[in-house]
Amino acid sequence: MDFEHLPHAAPVPSAARDDALKNPGFGTHFTDHMVVIDYDAEKGGWHRATLGPREPITLDPAAAVLHYAQEIFEGMKAYKQQDDGLALFRPEQNARRFNDSARRMAMPELPEELFLESIRQLVAKDRNWVPTLPGGALYLRPFMFASEAFLGVRPARQYKFILIASPVGNYFKSGAPAVKIWVSRNYTRAAPGGTGAAKTGGNYAASLVPQAEAIEQGCDQVVFLDAVEKKWIEELGGMNLFFVFDDGSVITPPLTGTILPGITRDSLITLLREEGLNVREEPYSIDQWRADATEGDLLETMACGTAAVVTPVGTVAGPDGEFTIGSGGPGQVTTKIRDKLVAIQKGAAEDTHGWVMQL
Repeated sequence: MDFEHLPHAAPVPSAARDDALKNPGFGTHFTDHMVVIDYDAEKGGWHRATLGPREPITLDPAAAVLHYAQEIFEGMKAYKQQDDGLALFRPEQNARRFNDSARRMAMPELPEELFLESIRQLVAKDRNWVPTLPGGALYLRPFMFASEAFLGVRPARQYKFILIASPVGNYFKSGAPAVKIWVSRNYTRAAPGGTGAAKTGGNYAASLVPQAEAIEQGCDQVVFLDAVEKKWIEELGGMNLFFVFDDGSVITPPLTGTILPGITRDSLITLLREEGLNVREEPYSIDQWRADATEGDLLETMACGTAAVVTPVGTVAGPDGEFTIGSGGPGQVTTKIRDKLVAIQKGAAEDTHGWVMQL
């Protein structure tokens, strides 16, 4: 599909852009352009792809997304390379997960190559927005929503795919060497048969009240337990978890349909095994987490995701008290595996897995 390039009458002045890139934060500044691709079942599906100015979206008040929440999204980054070029990390996995989410939400799949081409187009246009500070990258947010105006309960017949970009720095603002997380006892993120494995906005909306509870308790994030027994650790509000033990083993909760299959998670499993660690995907309970940390069998816990990369968990708190993991700061495995992953993403280490796509 050819992309129509629309003129931009008033891009952000270069001085203002450079000032924003000095301290971009996370998701607070946006680049000049966006991609829009329309879908209409009566017009044969996907048609009219444009790359134009980032601008407000006009929606009919009866648009299906506003009433029945047919919406999905992805999160990925473009990284500055050693040679000053730009690259993506495993973007084909984002394209596949996007379509997995689409199927679960009764939405049309977007051809993978069209997904990837939209990213190439936007990054090429807004490459001057990539920050150079440590930890900086261009965060890419592809999303799709039902735009058809109707009030009947059925899958919509019209959709919009949109891609926007934001220069970002580090995800967590606390500056602490490790994050503190709150165990939610009253709320669950997803149930068997639900939408937990889909990257859809409703999952995140459901996490906002317990996340606010975590912040009130002085924590950075909330960790959810399973919806059935309320004992098995699942994931944080937007990150997967790994548990590192003193016998060289690592546990991460299994993909049973209630947690998001993270691309960073999948990459870490490979990298940890290359380091000689025995990685197991199996259930791990909150009571065992506390016991292993207290007895010293658990050395480290790390959270991972595109936004947070690899982040050490130092303290776990909840209604029944709190406990510290290891020394309460970054552990050796967490530090080493983060450095290894970032080096591959930035082009500072050999990419032996074919994960990096040069732009």
